[in-house]
Amino acid sequence: MFITGETIITGVFGYPVRHSLSPVFQNAAFQYMNLNWVYIPFEVSPHNLKDAVKSVRIFSFKGVNITIPHKKEVVEYLDVLDEEVKLLGVANTIVNKNGCLTGYSTDGEGFLRSLKEDGNFICEKKIVFLFGAGGSSFAITGALVRAGISELKICNRTIEKAVILKEHIRKCFNFENVEIVPFEKRNDSGIWKNIDLIVNTTSVGMKDDDVVLVDEKNLKENMFVYDIVYNRETSLITSAKKKNVKCLDGLSMLVFQGAVSFTLWTGLDAPVSVMKESLSLYRKSLDARR
Repeated sequence: MFITGETIITGVFGYPVRHSLSPVFQNAAFQYMNLNWVYIPFEVSPHNLKDAVKSVRIFSFKGVNITIPHKKEVVEYLDVLDEEVKLLGVANTIVNKNGCLTGYSTDGEGFLRSLKEDGNFICEKKIVFLFGAGGSSFAITGALVRAGISELKICNRTIEKAVILKEHIRKCFNFENVEIVPFEKRNDSGIWKNIDLIVNTTSVGMKDDDVVLVDEKNLKENMFVYDIVYNRETSLITSAKKKNVKCLDGLSMLVFQGAVSFTLWTGLDAPVSVMKESLSLYRKSLDARR
């Protein structure tokens, strides 16, 4: 890859962002498609987010991804909002067209494509237990409701945020079959009898001393576990594998939502297989260095 005066810049704004794997597969995709583009991680603290968004115009970036913790707050700094963003109140992708910044949410579409294409899981008429009530949860629950789930249980350490998410779903999608499960009661056996899909949208699992979200006794082979954490194997994924429960980690969703962003920026179909292969090679190189 050669950086020239004509190189088109994209990237990701997050805090922290050093763990991001998006530069690995996005740059691999640009190179494969013979595009003179580059994707750069930018660590942006919350109090600098407004200025960072201005920089997209100032430096003529083609666009950026937005990750934790900026997905909600970034919306107020954009010029145009896609219908998905208007509905969900979160954005994870910005497209710059002649200085006009449009916000999109690719998490929901990426999540569903991941479930279907990598997990062979269909959401229609399924009962879902979801951990979290942050930016990613808004996009994912919206996608799940529109995909036809029959029931949703929300569990979050701060119950007030769970209530906000529940009301959002009721108001935006007219979906009433939502139950809030207090975090301390998340492993009550009666809750788990008919669960089809478990989704973790929180950061729990990124550290060794994090709490256990789901007791192994509550995992059944007919369930599907999805943990959007992607920088390590979480205890939830480890338990799922131990109990022979089908599962996916966040790498799958990361690639598919990134593929949607790639298309929004370039107008081209994303080379998903190339993106996945680049991550596989990257992980192997890391293992070889250890």
